[in-house]
Amino acid sequence: MLIQIPEVLSADQVARFRQALDTGEWVDGAVTAGFQSTQVKKNEQIPEDSPLARQMGDTILAALRQSPLFNAAALPARIFPPLFNRYGTEQSFGNHVDNAIRDSRTTGQRIRTDLSATLFLSQPEEYDGGELVIDDTYGVHQVKLAAGDMVLYPSTSLHRVTPITRGVRVASFFWIQSLIRDDGKRTLLFDLDMNIIQLRQELGDNPQVVSLTGVYHNLLRRWAEV
Repeated sequence: MLIQIPEVLSADQVARFRQALDTGEWVDGAVTAGFQSTQVKKNEQIPEDSPLARQMGDTILAALRQSPLFNAAALPARIFPPLFNRYGTEQSFGNHVDNAIRDSRTTGQRIRTDLSATLFLSQPEEYDGGELVIDDTYGVHQVKLAAGDMVLYPSTSLHRVTPITRGVRVASFFWIQSLIRDDGKRTLLFDLDMNIIQLRQELGDNPQVVSLTGVYHNLLRRWAEV
């Protein structure tokens, strides 16, 4: 399941992030890559333990807590502290699958990466290339969103960032351990939740809507890993 979540950050928040990142400390992005990814990763990152990364990451996490769409799609149990990267001209990230387990240097927490997230901080017109390309069972998806928007997709997906030919692409990226490990089950719950919300808006809390809500929670109770 690939979900686009609009306006996670406001235009003002994006502007403040970009101003801070323009003067931030950037290092080789290979510092968070696994062995295979190191061979194909060419970008820069703000260090994971940077106070700037922690401050901006807390802002993102606070925004996500207020996002019904994110919480319905991800059913988050744990979220890796957001990281920040940038791609300049001729930089890219070749085909790779994200590491299954991530250890946070800032929290000491270990998470299983069920979902990957990219929150765009550059407007699409600021750069050429730099599309996030995700391969899944339904085909190839190219993602290049407005600044402040985020894409959520299974960490099991083969994906890449195409080479930048003009400008700079800045983004935040992180991983989520979901209460529901299996993507197929998570997708079913999301679809059911969205339909219940639509029916409630049209019909109110009639007996059928209440019954479907019970089905949702009983499936969640059966499948969730807390």
